[in-house]
Amino acid sequence: MTHVQGITPTVDNGPKLGPLYLTLPLANVAVMFLWLAVGAFVLPVHVQRITGTNDVTALGLANSIGPLMATLANPIFGQISDRTRSRFGRRSPWILGCVLLGALALVAQANVGSVIMLGVSWAAVQIIMNGYQAAMTAILPDRVPPARYGTFSGLFGLGTPLAVIAASIMFIVFPRLAQGGAYYVVIALLLVAAVLVVFASPDRSSVDLPREPFDFGLFLGGFWRPLKTHDFRWAFVSRFGVMLGYFVIFTFNLFLLEDFIKIPKDQVIARMGILMLIGQIATLLAVLVIGPLSDRIGRFKLFALIAGVVSAISLGIPLLMPTFQGMVIYNVVHGIAFGIFMAVDMALVTKVLPNPEEVGKDMGVINIANAGPQIVAPSIAVLVVTVGGYPTLFVVGIVISLIGVTGVLRIRGVR
Repeated sequence: MTHVQGITPTVDNGPKLGPLYLTLPLANVAVMFLWLAVGAFVLPVHVQRITGTNDVTALGLANSIGPLMATLANPIFGQISDRTRSRFGRRSPWILGCVLLGALALVAQANVGSVIMLGVSWAAVQIIMNGYQAAMTAILPDRVPPARYGTFSGLFGLGTPLAVIAASIMFIVFPRLAQGGAYYVVIALLLVAAVLVVFASPDRSSVDLPREPFDFGLFLGGFWRPLKTHDFRWAFVSRFGVMLGYFVIFTFNLFLLEDFIKIPKDQVIARMGILMLIGQIATLLAVLVIGPLSDRIGRFKLFALIAGVVSAISLGIPLLMPTFQGMVIYNVVHGIAFGIFMAVDMALVTKVLPNPEEVGKDMGVINIANAGPQIVAPSIAVLVVTVGGYPTLFVVGIVISLIGVTGVLRIRGVR
């Protein structure tokens, strides 16, 4: 890796790299399990319990406040962790501390009784847990050798499919957990993952690393500097487009299945679990194949491009087949596309990071392309469904996904 101003990022080429093959993907699975289990299953049911209806406006409100705060929190926490000096390293204190605070916030959320308080509590959870996510994602450029970027990107990519598979099985077998018990399952998984990544794969001490004096102007300006770099900017656009195309559908998945596919209300939780399970198995298989393959042939941009095009095509399937069988096919095809993208996305981003000194902050900035779509997706989906119905929502998803493909095409420095 590059040596910049006396700071050499820690790279574990010896035995210490081994535990990260397990603990780092588990840490990502845990936080994705939080976003997906609560965001896709528990939050809509919580809104139904409060309002008594499928209130898309209420769900949009509850979903919008948190991602807005998370968008700001991720790069701020990332930059703070860059400057952290402790014998446990730069990232570990934030991983463990944020999980402990996040657990308390989730307990509070489980007991709220209004849409406003649900949105506020979910916002608090997302702010805190984006501190965890910013520190956790910075471990890859901190400690993984470039020759293993594709493999670890694939391991990161396992986070979403494994989280959705676990959540789907949980809600298929124990559908009543969607009434609120799932909050406590999420807390337990987060605590286990945080303890393992911090203590089973310990980071090196950062006490002796130099640190420049704090300058508030430079601190604020640091969030915009990486976006001035051509390849980083377009990697941001590509991730934002693909994730937004995903979340405009995902946010209202439960209501879509009831109102557009016409699945009976008493069956919809189990059916949604089955669909997500099918789709994420496809994603999982794609990640397992493409991650190591991308390392072997050194082609990350090509796979990201294929993923974006196939994702856009898959969104047309429910328009032609608005049935449960059509949704099965859609979830398989889209799952493969999403798996290809997740297998190479982290490697692609890591290769275009502009400053090895500030990987936590820069990874935080790129993570805005995860949180940002969650902010705007509910508002877009509410507007589109209200004006044009669910078929129009799939058309909008296709257009957005193709914008993500454009971002991939503009990246120059990665094959």
